[in-house]
Amino acid sequence: MSRDKEQFKKIAVAIVIGLFFFALSFSVFNATQASLIGLIAFLVTLWTNEGLPLGVVSLLPIVLFPSFSILSTSDTTANYANPIIFLFFGGFLIAIAVEKTELHKWVTEKMFAIFPSTPKGIIFSLTITSGLLSSLLSNTTTTLLLISIVLFITDDIRLKMRFALAIAYGASIGGILTPIGTAPNLIMLGFMQNNQMDPIPFLQWMLMVSPLVFAMFFIVASLLSIGVKDVEISIEHQNRVLNFEQKRVLWLIGGVILLLLLNAPFKPYWNGLGLNENIILLGAGLILFAPPFGTLDWMEDKVKIPFRIMFLFGAGFSIASAFSATGLADEVATYLIVITQLHPILIILCVAMLITFTTEITSNTALISVMLPVIYAVSQQSGIDAVLFMMVATVCASYAFMLPIATPPNAIAMSSGAVSVKDMARYGVVFNFIGIFLIAMIAEFFWKGFL
Repeated sequence: MSRDKEQFKKIAVAIVIGLFFFALSFSVFNATQASLIGLIAFLVTLWTNEGLPLGVVSLLPIVLFPSFSILSTSDTTANYANPIIFLFFGGFLIAIAVEKTELHKWVTEKMFAIFPSTPKGIIFSLTITSGLLSSLLSNTTTTLLLISIVLFITDDIRLKMRFALAIAYGASIGGILTPIGTAPNLIMLGFMQNNQMDPIPFLQWMLMVSPLVFAMFFIVASLLSIGVKDVEISIEHQNRVLNFEQKRVLWLIGGVILLLLLNAPFKPYWNGLGLNENIILLGAGLILFAPPFGTLDWMEDKVKIPFRIMFLFGAGFSIASAFSATGLADEVATYLIVITQLHPILIILCVAMLITFTTEITSNTALISVMLPVIYAVSQQSGIDAVLFMMVATVCASYAFMLPIATPPNAIAMSSGAVSVKDMARYGVVFNFIGIFLIAMIAEFFWKGFL
């Protein structure tokens, strides 16, 4: 009974917070837009305080959005079949195969032959490795490939949580290192091209963001390492030899990575293969059920598939659609005109904070798609540097660390079972503010020299 009371209390708190945000926003926005803001506050609170299971909360938009005339049932449910969800599904199947064949133990042993086998050494190596891989592969793919390997290094819950966050945060940080590292980067370059603006060259982009990326690598890894100095990790060096099952899975992963690298454009020298990453990952995952692999068995392995995280992504895409459908995104954007009267550094800080914290509750791809035209329009009216502020917005769209719904790596870390929403929010809010500060300073005192 006490458990029921505690759960009811958490749900009541979420309802109160939702009503508060509805009342607060109703004086500024129309009823439908205010309802959306209240519902988002309600959902985020339940995700955070775990008043209801994650999967249950993630399915609530299907009931709530049509009930409040925000989106129709068909429009809401369509978001739960977004193609990106099937990319995750394929990646999860590969991760399950890695665990089932115990390939992760062999890979872990090889990692420890290179990196220090201390908690701090492992956290630093995971952050940097994940980040550098994400500059070429998608941060989603990188996180999926790494997280299934490292969670078996130790049984210590504190270390598991830090290892998972190191991979997820490293992937988000490193994704901005190249123009092809993450979707918002490509959206910005496409927008510049469509508006007859000179695109930022590949090498110049890397030079601009490198100080930010490596500073964040160091800060994130250092803070995640606090409190685990005295924790011992026992590594058994057994000189494992790959068996036939493990070799097949390893060859599949190697083939996927090679295909993804060949598929990535490196303009103007290489346009990529033009394949869809969703198809590559899903195809690789499904092959594991078929000969000659046969590594996975549906009846046996389906229980390991984190469907709740797939529902979580559906909720995120639904929120993004609702932002556009209700006109809330455009309405919020109009208020940006006011901040153009401020000092340039304050404008940068405002844009950075707005994008970072809005990304926490919606798709960064959808958000940046909406905000780039708005920022460009504002710059045309006020005379501010459009490219500089679009660059700030684009980077901030990838630097949201608080909630699992914010970025795909966050959600994958959550799906591992090693990270709770509270843990992610506790570390994430600190990294959000650090990222905002560093982006603002580097934009003002470094990027302006390039643009």
